[in-house]
Amino acid sequence: MGVMDWFKQGTSELMVARPDGAKAQVVWKHPDPTIPTMAQLTVEADEVALFFKDGKVVGTLQPGRHTLDTANIPFFSNLIDSFTGGNVLISEVFFVNTREHVGARFGGRIGHVEDPKSGVPVETLVHGEFSFRVVDPEQLVIGLVGMGRAESFAVKAWLKEQVLKVMRDRVAETLVKRKWPLLDVTSGAYTEELEQEVLTGLDAHVAPYGLSIVRLGNFVVGMDEDDSEHLKTLYRDAAYLRTVGGVEKYQRFAAGKAFMGAGEGMAAGTMGGGGGDGGGGGGGNLAAGASLGIGLGMAQMLIKDNAGGDTLAPVTAGVVCGSCQASVAPGKFCSQCGGALKPPVAASPLACSGCGEAMAPDAKFCPSCGGARG
Repeated sequence: MGVMDWFKQGTSELMVARPDGAKAQVVWKHPDPTIPTMAQLTVEADEVALFFKDGKVVGTLQPGRHTLDTANIPFFSNLIDSFTGGNVLISEVFFVNTREHVGARFGGRIGHVEDPKSGVPVETLVHGEFSFRVVDPEQLVIGLVGMGRAESFAVKAWLKEQVLKVMRDRVAETLVKRKWPLLDVTSGAYTEELEQEVLTGLDAHVAPYGLSIVRLGNFVVGMDEDDSEHLKTLYRDAAYLRTVGGVEKYQRFAAGKAFMGAGEGMAAGTMGGGGGDGGGGGGGNLAAGASLGIGLGMAQMLIKDNAGGDTLAPVTAGVVCGSCQASVAPGKFCSQCGGALKPPVAASPLACSGCGEAMAPDAKFCPSCGGARG
């Protein structure tokens, strides 16, 4: 049987369609460019078929079953191979899926963004899923896929890079311009607004390739775990600041707390050192009391703010004025209020060695200046 007889017998039986194993491919190219006339070509409901010859689109078939005959489809006349007597079409056929493709995952860094509520730079991240659709099959094949054997993973990989690039630009820009607190952003309070910003920005990047990002799914803006904990701590401190009534009181509270901790730490170190009496004798306890007293004294000296009132500054150690209670340098008169200073009183079991004030018999620290009993 000759070639022409084979074509005449086989054309009524030949079927051209995308195989089941390639249904998920965004673009699938038919492997054989020679197709007998009168063959049956099936285009599924979620795709279109593109016919190329000499690098140009000759025609497009919409969903349905088509008989490849020039009488039914006029543009096939441009594909007929005269060498075979008009019984064969020469064409590269691409099946392009036009449904919405879901579940494409993305994720990565946005970069450091300053939190407007605290002024602290925070490392921000983003991850989620997106869906896309082919809106111009011809432009996709010509502009992105090319005329070779197409692979869907290449299209998705390119789209992921575009999504992440626009995410970095649009999310960072929106956070800076709108000054949204980052903890509110990571809670999901502004997810819808951010999604619209990103989708608008993506259109300009993917539309020239015949694609559209339809929506973002499970879209999350997050931050570095350490940065998140640090930011929460700052927010808690700010809440306390509002509760105690301003910067000055908060600074005094913080200074006192810090130096109390320093005094307790020195006391613990002294007691743990294990002196000649095993660390549990009177010498260890006295040293511990002295260390704790130093911490209290330092805290008291730092309570006095500087002239600006916004930061803490230590003052010179000395005696406490009985009139204004300021800690000043020793002398006859107070350098703060001009009042007479009491001369230092020698240490006694019932008097403070620092300011000379009387102390209760069981008191370990002076109620006036915070010094340890002499």
